[in-house]
Amino acid sequence: MPLAEPISVPSNAAVPNRYGALCTEIYDLDKPPGSLPDVPFYLDRLAQTDGPILEAACGTGRLLIPLLEAGLEVEGFDHSEDMLAVCRRHCAARGLTPSLRRSRFQDFAYDHDFAAILVPVGTFTLLDDFAEAFAVLKRFFDHLRPGGRLLIDQMPLAYLTNEKPDVRTWTTAEGDVLRIEGRAVEIDLLAQRRVTHDRYERWRDGRLVESELEVMAFRLWGLKEFELALAAAGFEAITVGADHQPGGRPRRSSRILNFEARRPI
Repeated sequence: MPLAEPISVPSNAAVPNRYGALCTEIYDLDKPPGSLPDVPFYLDRLAQTDGPILEAACGTGRLLIPLLEAGLEVEGFDHSEDMLAVCRRHCAARGLTPSLRRSRFQDFAYDHDFAAILVPVGTFTLLDDFAEAFAVLKRFFDHLRPGGRLLIDQMPLAYLTNEKPDVRTWTTAEGDVLRIEGRAVEIDLLAQRRVTHDRYERWRDGRLVESELEVMAFRLWGLKEFELALAAAGFEAITVGADHQPGGRPRRSSRILNFEARRPI
């Protein structure tokens, strides 16, 4: 079937982008706090921030915790209670007590503004509807103080047509084997939208004892398209880097695009 022809997904399929318990356990094994290479980049970019920082979709705290440990004032929200439970546990083990709440991109609300809002590792692409995503950009704008910064990562459009299955395994401290097998089931080039079915499994003594299906839906953005969307939402001083490298410029080989924009003073 041509890539431009989407494969239908059953109407009774799981809610997209749920991040359930087994998915969260694997995510935390794969990406423990402080482990990814974007941490030094964001520590540097946010070092002189004067005021509170919001991490949208903070997950298990893999970035939020290093920022807190560096002395920054960081709050976070996430729609997955399983993710937030792990984040709270990691924070408690380190003596950290950040404000964490369960919210979605579409309806988060705070009674105070922020000096910076952070959306790392392409999480924004989980907003798979253009109108909803644009409304969230305006919501970010409204929650920033004058001069406040939005730092947001996007996967390049090339990710849209990647049909290679994602098959990986991990071993827990107790000896369970955890496995993910993710496959694209819909690629819509017109809508710039991609849907995968990710099957998470727990194997013990050679037997499958637990499984979980996650339907993941993404909308990818073109570089110039996202610059225009940021400007239309009211932002200025828009810059684009790549791969969390200081001074890095986007190239065809770039794996992640790093956008930064400001609310006018």
